[in-house]
Amino acid sequence: MPRTRMHPLSGYPGSAGFSLLELVVVIAIISGLLAIAFDRLWGLQVDAERVAMEQTVGSLRSALGIKVADYFVQNDIAGVQHLAGTNPMARLSEVPGNYLGELSGAEAVKIEGGKWYFDVPSKVLVYQVRNQNYFRGGFGKPAQIRFAIRVVYEARGRAGQNEVAGVTLKALDTYQWLQAEN
Repeated sequence: MPRTRMHPLSGYPGSAGFSLLELVVVIAIISGLLAIAFDRLWGLQVDAERVAMEQTVGSLRSALGIKVADYFVQNDIAGVQHLAGTNPMARLSEVPGNYLGELSGAEAVKIEGGKWYFDVPSKVLVYQVRNQNYFRGGFGKPAQIRFAIRVVYEARGRAGQNEVAGVTLKALDTYQWLQAEN
């Protein structure tokens, strides 16, 4: 009876296993799939940063709206005007975990991306962008988005006198988040 050659890895007769070419093809396919997965994950990370920043801005605007409504109910127009130049984060019951507090000058130079701080000398709330390759505009290098509380006036009456209508949290520079390639 002739002896059948057994493959050392499979233990089955006649099984040849992977050739070197087949192994290279499998590795190339897996590498391609991993590259696509990492690209999509990076895009999700950029989207997550944008959404988190916009959510914080929305929360700040809501908190300011509540404070302004409170001042109007109390007929305290001067209180509304005094909000300009203040730290909007002070209006939140709980500040975000990536808020570093009130900083000035040299302290703010070393801020890493993805962090908020209030620049005391300029009275501006700053968000330091983490994913700068997917961001255009803003202020300075590294890229920042600056916000400030501004009083909104409306013309009323016959004399066209301006009256306080509220406040807004205004972006001081135009900016745009770019879509990550998916």
